Amino acid sequence: MSIDLLNEGLQALQRQQYSQAVSLLGNFCQNYPDRNSDCYIQGLIALARAYRGNGQQDKAITLARTLQKHSNREIQEWAQSFLSIVNQDEMRNNGYNNEPEFTKIAGRASQTGVRLMMPKIADSLKFASSFTIILLSGMVLALSLGVFLIFDSQHPLLGLMISGVVTLIFNGVTFFVSPMIMDFTQQWLYKTRWVNLAEIKRHSPETAEMILRVCRKRQLSHPRLGIIDDQNPAAFTYGSLPGNARLVVSEGLFTYLDDDEIATVYAHELGHIVHWDFAIMTLAFTLVQITYLIYLFAHRWSNKGNSDNKLKDTLKIASIAAYIFYIIGTYLSLYLSRTREYYADHFAAEVTGNPNALSRALIKIAYGITEEFTKNSEPSRLLEGTRALGICDGKRATTAGTIYRSGSDVQRLGKVFVWDLFNPWAKLTEFNSTHPLTGKRIQALSTYAEQMDIGSQFNMASVIKEGNKLNKKKLMTTFIIELFISNSHIIGGILGLIIGLLLTISLQNHKLLISFIALGFGSGFIIKTILLYPNFKKAQDSDIFTLMCDPYSSPVRGKPVQLKGQVIGRGEAGYTFGSDLKLQDKTGIIFTRYVSRFGAIGNFFFGANQVEKLIGTPVGTVGWFRRGVAPLFDFTELSNQEKTVKSYPRFSGFITGLIIIVLGLILPMLIN
Repeated sequence: MSIDLLNEGLQALQRQQYSQAVSLLGNFCQNYPDRNSDCYIQGLIALARAYRGNGQQDKAITLARTLQKHSNREIQEWAQSFLSIVNQDEMRNNGYNNEPEFTKIAGRASQTGVRLMMPKIADSLKFASSFTIILLSGMVLALSLGVFLIFDSQHPLLGLMISGVVTLIFNGVTFFVSPMIMDFTQQWLYKTRWVNLAEIKRHSPETAEMILRVCRKRQLSHPRLGIIDDQNPAAFTYGSLPGNARLVVSEGLFTYLDDDEIATVYAHELGHIVHWDFAIMTLAFTLVQITYLIYLFAHRWSNKGNSDNKLKDTLKIASIAAYIFYIIGTYLSLYLSRTREYYADHFAAEVTGNPNALSRALIKIAYGITEEFTKNSEPSRLLEGTRALGICDGKRATTAGTIYRSGSDVQRLGKVFVWDLFNPWAKLTEFNSTHPLTGKRIQALSTYAEQMDIGSQFNMASVIKEGNKLNKKKLMTTFIIELFISNSHIIGGILGLIIGLLLTISLQNHKLLISFIALGFGSGFIIKTILLYPNFKKAQDSDIFTLMCDPYSSPVRGKPVQLKGQVIGRGEAGYTFGSDLKLQDKTGIIFTRYVSRFGAIGNFFFGANQVEKLIGTPVGTVGWFRRGVAPLFDFTELSNQEKTVKSYPRFSGFITGLIIIVLGLILPMLIN
């Protein structure tokens, strides 16, 4: 009977019927005879969560403090994490560290395993995998045959064949040995604790049930489960085959997420396992490596002194083609990686029937990362080291996480997502990422909620409506102009070449060609610098939230603004002499960039001597805001009560342009 009470209480907690859960779990804990059993501890943990959900914070704190004194270290750590959540509840709206709540928790499907249609936002997984692998294989085959036909000597061909075989063997061995290598690095770098399913059940009963259900249905052994003692919320999977997969999360995931949200994150990672993502991505990157190997091979032999000119020219062409294929292959692999993230989200939505919880999880993970930024002067090495593996890109976390922490109305996030869905720069910056933009992922998850007829956590229809009101002509015109601005030096060099050629032909003076190329190239650098950094003397006061809600912002042309906040740490992970800073105001966090007039040496001395004195101090700063993969602020002046720091982001552009122009004027005089 007591166990029935526990199960009913856990189900009520899962359904977010907190009052009923408190009654059932309280009755179970009061009457259960064995106070040392795992069932009793599980009941106490669930009761603490039910108290919190029911608004009984005092009882939740009292119970958590009791668990904090338990002899089991893992239970102590859970209690400590839970207390930090409850404390953040109490500090809400009272300063910097206010954790907002979702104003409305959207529902979930009454059953799991509902078949869902993928939205048009993602290509077919089979198509993406097949297209990428076939195209990469074709590149490798074409380049290999090209090199085979070019060489008439057996030695170069033998070297190429041996290199290719070695590459394949190395990647094959690495493929099967990599889980053990990763296990070692996980233990060495992050102190990963390998736990059983019972431990996961203590943290999240729904997660344990979901893992058992999915693995039983898919006839898989459940993955090896790990926990890293790091409060930055993270989750990732690695392995070679589904049978030897590892699924690792950080303690921060349990700190910042609720039970149902944790389950969807685990389901997302299980999706990677079920879809054989390890094997597909390993094959893709192996083929990319081979194209680069062929490039190196052809490039090296094109510079050999014992080859005839015709052979050298042919090899140079082959090396250029191989390098182009290598670049294309890299972007194809990134495209495949982004597609697989969409399908892992789709899998999680199907097996949990709860796409809204995954939407919340993505935002709360981002929020947790930004919160940990405020507590640590150095970014997490865990996030940097697992960036490509994790459920989200930690670099982008400041966008969604920053706005979530800015207030209780989380629908304001929609204003940030407008940039993700409609700004042309968003599409371009996404090409370089292993993960889709958060706005696009939440849009896809919202379509699953609509298919289940359960209502969406985020009103993406209003986001689309707001995006459709944007001036599309202005967006595209600005994008094209900024593309030209970012390549002003190249355009200037080409114009200089054309003018120089015309004058050289008409005046028969080849020296003019060098001068005009340099003049065009150098002038382009100066023009580019002026346009990238508009006049900051008219900069207006703003805040991070307002800046990130601007759908017209870009990573190219900076917006001159003034910000007030607090320096909370360095920008670079693990780099104790880093010169970049993290700036926090009451609406969010942003990375700020310092640039010395003396280049890297000046940056080093600033990072070594001055940054530590700035951390923790309130500052006012003037500079240029940019929006790309992550928001960035290039400051030109930063002041606190004791000192003013000057930064010179425009200096190198001006100097580079002037040096090129001067060289263009001097070199022709030195040439006979």
